[in-house]
Amino acid sequence: MTDNAYTIRTATPQDVALAVDWAAAEGWNPGLSDAPCYGGIDAGGFLVGELDGEVIATISAIRYGEEFGFIGFYIVRPDKRGHGYGWQLWQAGMDQLKGRVIGLDGVVAQQDNYRKSGFELAYRNIRYEGHGGDACPECPSDFDRNIRPLADIPFDRIAAFDRPFFPEARPDFLRAWIAQPGATARALVRDGRLAGYGVCRPCREGYKIGPLYAEDAKGAESLFAALTATVPTGAPYYLDTPETNPAAVSLAKRHGMTLSFETARMYAGQAPDLPLDRLFGVTSFEVG
Repeated sequence: MTDNAYTIRTATPQDVALAVDWAAAEGWNPGLSDAPCYGGIDAGGFLVGELDGEVIATISAIRYGEEFGFIGFYIVRPDKRGHGYGWQLWQAGMDQLKGRVIGLDGVVAQQDNYRKSGFELAYRNIRYEGHGGDACPECPSDFDRNIRPLADIPFDRIAAFDRPFFPEARPDFLRAWIAQPGATARALVRDGRLAGYGVCRPCREGYKIGPLYAEDAKGAESLFAALTATVPTGAPYYLDTPETNPAAVSLAKRHGMTLSFETARMYAGQAPDLPLDRLFGVTSFEVG
């Protein structure tokens, strides 16, 4: 797709790394290993816009399975905004996902613009911020004895537990995500079965917890405590919770976390039926 000197093409791994750097500049605080994890989901899932051979815009339009896609990393370099380059790239991303249900996490102020492309609000995701070493007087002082390293759990069991929480199976991404460098991954095991899991990964600033899935609030509390115990004292950590899960919001507030950001989870097409009452922490605003 070409418009004078403006060309849209599939991103290279270096372009994906650039998109993550731009996301950091926008204040999105990506993880230190996000680029290789994201780039391995869909070989053609990232697109860039080039002007005179220079990348000036990025978007991810990642295809999961046969029926779902997710839009993210929609960024135009600040000095090139307002010229229609982003809109052309947006259309290319949407064309790539044509015929699928499409999700995104956008800033709340842009909801009306996304509605023009057929998206409707499903719920808000709230980002809460805490700090390593913060005490929770209402929480138990020791960890649940059912907490295990996630690496001790066979991967097929992890993938099976993860499956209801996402519209399509995502084994390749999941395998990379739970084993990324510097991350802590924990499992909740009850009566020999996997009852929850969570990941805490290092980011440009502090750490992010996601996903955090558990069959009940008590399990989520145990996983959260085990994950945050690994955060250095004073370092910030973040938890992205669906506002529609009051137990997740309560968990964040009980630990003294404060609201720092929010997004609008929107879908074009039928919103998937996800178990939001068991979803305590979103994996990623960028890829779902």
